[in-house]
Amino acid sequence: MHSKFKILCLLFLTLAGTVSADEQRETQQERDARMSWWREAKFGMFVHWGVYSVVGGEHNGKKLPNSAEWMMNRGKISIAEYSKYVKQFNPTKFDADEFVARAKNAGMKYLVITAKHHDGFSMFGSHSSPYNVVDATPFGRDIMKELSVACQKQGIRLGFYYSQAQDWHHPGGIGNNWDKSIQRVSNDEYVSEKAAPEVRQLLTEYGPIGIFWWDTPRAMSEESFNSLHSLTKLVPDVITNDRLGNDFPGDYKTFERQIPRSAPPGKDWEVCMPISGSWGYKLGDNDFKSTSTLIRNLIDIASKGGNYLLNVSPTGEGTLLPQAIERLEQIGDWMSVNSESIYGTTASPIGAFDWGRCTMKSAKSGTSANSDDDSQQNHLLYLHVFDWPSDGKLMVPGLKNEVQAAHLLANGQVLETEATEDGVLVSLPKTAPDSIASVIAVKVSGPIETVAVTPTPDRKGQLVLTADTSYINNNEGSREATVREHDGIPHVGYWLDDQASVQWDIKITQPGSYAVSATLSVEGDNTTFLVGPMGGQIEATVPSTGGYGKYVERSLGTLQFDEAGETIIQVKPVAGKWQPMNLRQLKLQKIEESK
Repeated sequence: MHSKFKILCLLFLTLAGTVSADEQRETQQERDARMSWWREAKFGMFVHWGVYSVVGGEHNGKKLPNSAEWMMNRGKISIAEYSKYVKQFNPTKFDADEFVARAKNAGMKYLVITAKHHDGFSMFGSHSSPYNVVDATPFGRDIMKELSVACQKQGIRLGFYYSQAQDWHHPGGIGNNWDKSIQRVSNDEYVSEKAAPEVRQLLTEYGPIGIFWWDTPRAMSEESFNSLHSLTKLVPDVITNDRLGNDFPGDYKTFERQIPRSAPPGKDWEVCMPISGSWGYKLGDNDFKSTSTLIRNLIDIASKGGNYLLNVSPTGEGTLLPQAIERLEQIGDWMSVNSESIYGTTASPIGAFDWGRCTMKSAKSGTSANSDDDSQQNHLLYLHVFDWPSDGKLMVPGLKNEVQAAHLLANGQVLETEATEDGVLVSLPKTAPDSIASVIAVKVSGPIETVAVTPTPDRKGQLVLTADTSYINNNEGSREATVREHDGIPHVGYWLDDQASVQWDIKITQPGSYAVSATLSVEGDNTTFLVGPMGGQIEATVPSTGGYGKYVERSLGTLQFDEAGETIIQVKPVAGKWQPMNLRQLKLQKIEESK
């Protein structure tokens, strides 16, 4: 009762003097204004840094599984033993101005850093716990304060990551079930004594805070959740993610390590992803993504309307590894030429292509800037070309708008375009300006006009058919199979009826043999179905994948297409041999003929 009373008092004090709940309700216009800088930014830096960085995630010379910041958990390290690393934390080479400049020069507009991770160590001068970087380390400096000053100087928005539920050091924190020396107290007491006061401090004593980034929601009392959530009202313009708790969706949806195939409808969203394998600095982690992958990830995410939060991992000395620095600088070089195709753009109105991606900006034309007449609107389509056509001809399939102008961002070279039945054909120079992604700005007028384009194999002979683009033939009167999501990826689910089928309209441009595979999950015994075009289907049997949440790619066999043209690819259960499955996608890959 004592801890709950303290939490309710905190909640009351936070909201005291504010307007009524109805008056607090945000209008769409107010929300758009609050979110505008974040939607404009598109690109941010995530930073995982803490005590674990001292030894690179290793304990007693042993490499531990998972990312480095989980070393205390994965190594079952006691609080007393882990505290030895705290006394070694002395990142004397850390320079906040230089660190923020690396983010800015890479084209990043905001920075989110771990103010407290699950190990419970506060990377700032906490007033609520002596277990912090100022009071418990030889470094003795407030890292969050230094970053706040540097971000303000350089025009970068600052955000704090805070692990609100897990705390492996505090006796009321969730997660530490291995250190038997802990004298447990309630989780409410942890929230009232440490988490809530620290969140309040971070929001009120570190200058303007753009983002508060919660992580790993766990079962907490309603009072604890509300006390934490209410504190964000202290900064009316702060933006939060969706990881406080199930009843607190935040301002945007978070995808971790993976880019969704399609954007979540009606939501702001962000992909967080480490530049290497581990979130925190880990000895021996050389799994750095290539610069090409990082830039194309940024483009892919922007083309779907999302933001990219790219994580880096400072060492125990407070510096980044050369591999990370090199990639940030190379991203910055690309952004210095092409940033207008990223900042302030919206999702592609014409889909994605085998040669690359598209982003868009809209602007009123003439003197009708305030007009709602869509015919007065100009649109800039930014075509990001990954695979430069060898014949110098780039087809933008389905686009029907009249093109007013087109040019390369790299050098301003004007490009010729031609309207065709299939879309707009752009004539390109022989050589790509950029080997990773060359950008073409195409100006069109009026509302974007497109026609449906039948999917065809790309220039490499591959065709991917996803669940969200399928047509489901349900049996009337039965429970219907539907397109659902798991881990942000659509799949055909609740496929219980062996009379229901799934199909796609496609167009084969290159006759021949195609290997077909499926990404799916099956919980029970073997399931058998037919797959392929009418009259040319093959029977495939797939064993259990270990559960409906465990997806694997299975080879199904070979399909033969004797002539070019449009056809239908169908997946149809075999009655009596059918076990319900979830289907994410089919993939067709042309088999090259031996010469």
